[in-house]
Amino acid sequence: MLPSPPSPVSFEHLPDGLGIGTATPRLSWTLPPGSGRQTAYELELPRDTGVLSSGRIDSAEQILVPWPGPPLRSRERAEARVRVWTTGAEGPSAWSEARPVEAGLLDPTDWQAVPVGAAWTEDPDADRQPARVRKDFTLERTVTRARLYVTAHGLYEVEINGRRVGDEALAPGWTVYPHRLRYRTHDVTGHLTEGANTLGAWLGDGWYRGKYGFDGGTRNIYGTDQSLIAQLEVTYDDGTTTVLATDGTWRAAPGPILSSGLYEGETFDARLYEASWATPSGADIGDWSPVRTGERDAGTLVAPLGPPVACTDQIAPVAITATGDGRHLLDFGQNLVGRLRVTVDGPAGTTITLRHAEILSGGEPATRPLRKAYSTDTLILSGRGRLTWEPRFTLHGFRYAEVTGWPGELAPGMVTARVYHSDMRRTGWFECSDPLVNRLHENVVWSMRGNFVDLPTDCPQRDERLGWTGDIQVFAPTASYLYDCAGLLDSWLTDVGLEQLPDGTVPWYVPVIPGGSMWTPIRPGAAWGDVATLTPWVLYRRFGDRELLRRHYAMGKAWVDLVARLAGPDRLWDTGFQLGDWLDPAAPPQDPAASRTDRYLVATAYFAHSTRHLACSAAELGLDGDAARYAALADEVTAAFRRRYVLPTGRMTSDTPTAYAVALAFDLLTREQRGPAGDRLAELVLADDARIATGFVGTPLICDALTDTGHTDVAYRLLTQTACPSWLYPVTMGATTIWERWDSLRPDGTLNPGGMTSFNHYALGAVADWLHRVVGGIALQAPGYRELTFRPRPGGDITWARTRHETPYGTASLDWELTADGMRARITVPEGCTATAELPGCAPVALGPGEHTLDTAELLPAAA
Repeated sequence: MLPSPPSPVSFEHLPDGLGIGTATPRLSWTLPPGSGRQTAYELELPRDTGVLSSGRIDSAEQILVPWPGPPLRSRERAEARVRVWTTGAEGPSAWSEARPVEAGLLDPTDWQAVPVGAAWTEDPDADRQPARVRKDFTLERTVTRARLYVTAHGLYEVEINGRRVGDEALAPGWTVYPHRLRYRTHDVTGHLTEGANTLGAWLGDGWYRGKYGFDGGTRNIYGTDQSLIAQLEVTYDDGTTTVLATDGTWRAAPGPILSSGLYEGETFDARLYEASWATPSGADIGDWSPVRTGERDAGTLVAPLGPPVACTDQIAPVAITATGDGRHLLDFGQNLVGRLRVTVDGPAGTTITLRHAEILSGGEPATRPLRKAYSTDTLILSGRGRLTWEPRFTLHGFRYAEVTGWPGELAPGMVTARVYHSDMRRTGWFECSDPLVNRLHENVVWSMRGNFVDLPTDCPQRDERLGWTGDIQVFAPTASYLYDCAGLLDSWLTDVGLEQLPDGTVPWYVPVIPGGSMWTPIRPGAAWGDVATLTPWVLYRRFGDRELLRRHYAMGKAWVDLVARLAGPDRLWDTGFQLGDWLDPAAPPQDPAASRTDRYLVATAYFAHSTRHLACSAAELGLDGDAARYAALADEVTAAFRRRYVLPTGRMTSDTPTAYAVALAFDLLTREQRGPAGDRLAELVLADDARIATGFVGTPLICDALTDTGHTDVAYRLLTQTACPSWLYPVTMGATTIWERWDSLRPDGTLNPGGMTSFNHYALGAVADWLHRVVGGIALQAPGYRELTFRPRPGGDITWARTRHETPYGTASLDWELTADGMRARITVPEGCTATAELPGCAPVALGPGEHTLDTAELLPAAA
């Protein structure tokens, strides 16, 4: 009997291979438990031109291995399967299940479609009613294959013969539209029939032309049109083909969506809706007129690098309260990002209003933190019976919803919250004996879900929701543990490179949109701009994809070269606008940049840190000259940092926790300075009764700085503090996501008076990376987790922890508990990986793939 097969192959960082945007996709697979280490593999790909076999390739590589043959052509479909040779097996394994891969439209000349939308003239600065577009067509023969390649200026949802195509939301997402507009490929063979057919699409403003940004938003950021770009390619049973592309023959009409905006919400008049509008019989439904055609450079149409936004969860309210004045207040028990789906029946013209808020103030929805994002949806009933409805082209951050105008009883099951975010694969879990820490971790997960909506945003609810570079820079290690976000972040980093200024400046947020005076003109800023060097490195280490380093290397190099010019010969970045340790809890509510730590200390520290990582990236890419040059530059900046910011006593010129945390975590001190600096950091933390005294920069680093200098007990004191400010204070106040400010809700129940008061910001949740590595005990030692260390360091009152991560090679897990004699640990090492267990007080133990149970009472003691 043949050994068990590997998993089916996957392609790049995508959930499937349909419509892939590269002609040579890389392939990955995992080995079944107990199979032994891979020594060779063979790939087989049936293609249009015949079956291609790689032959036996002697290699242990199984992650992102090169495409084994000639490149795919546009639209070409193949199937891939793999078998492997492993140690201990006499022959190859059985073949894996075959997985299809199909190229999208790889050449601009493949596109015939042009943008089409409503032709009626409207004031471009006014609210505009979204249009629908449709096309009737006839298919002469039996269809054997049909693909729809589709995108839009704005947002779209497509129906064919009255049936929804796909399940993604807010498509095509948000990219730097002038340079990159994503299209998606759908297999619509089952949607079509011989004879009459209809393709229809709902259109919405979205990020393209809707009101978006600060102070309520700016309209028409990318254009004034609202257009569908679609190409339906049909293959008949005799091998002939036909192409139906958006052109001047399509028709447009207003629909039942009266208004729609990402901030404003959506208004839907069900009296204007007929379900058959996108069927051949629906041609007479509505006032259809010829479309206006536009232009689009087909060279800017790109296939996705990651998964789409989709509904990933549904949550029923935990409480429904009638207020006595015709309103109902719904509590979903969880701050989330999504939309409400309602099922309702009532007289024609009945108007139901849905308002959303993250928190209550005085028992009422607190909308002040939303600023000018009104987050209100309105449904006007048709009177034609029960209707199930949810908005299409908006999204809200909320825990509470106020329902006004509901006809009759609002019973359980009539309103459901549907959770939306990029449909990434969950890869990381953590829990321990402390329920407050567990809730903190869940809050981190929910904040990531709510802010990974096509790109990593700062917040999902107010009039902002932007791809802030500093937030993801500090959170990327946590994000890449919890979810497979490599494709999403690779796509977003591509946009960061496109928005980078010619001098190397990285914008504060990407995509760039008009902002307030504080953010324009775009200026370089430490910690935020360093996303260009640090985040590609994190992705390389976590996912083992060296190509991500290569793709984004030029961006990081331009950034470091810019900072080197700004710093000058003394290697100190001590001029210009900086945010420093943003949102230090001691900063005034209206001046979050007024931290206790010298902002130029932070800037110079990040200069050294980024330069060191750029040197490492260059070395990994074989760029030896760059590696040597940037390593030398990093040494010069480190020396300059010590001269300027480290006193002869070993203390920092800014005697603050953030200053010590940065210096220690970024390895900017001499060996002799590290001990005193760590001691001083611990002293400062304890002097403030282990309450948080750090902002965006210091918070992700402080627990590691303490742990690495022998003060793990103080790190646990910080972790488990419940007084404000602390990580657990929001948990004690009922938080179900991470807050932007440590005191977004004050102990007396009042809202923080600052203009920035979000209850869903993941940045301060970056401590979860420390939870995973130190409390949970799983840390990588080689890219992709090919080598791991299992090193739990218990502390506080935590007596057990369970941690699991789906690495590129398979499951790694550690389940430890304290016993009367020490610690017992159950460890899983993925196939193809090696590991070392370093349990408290014990000598290191080398581990191979498989499951292991270790007891410190039975292990050799650590060397003295």
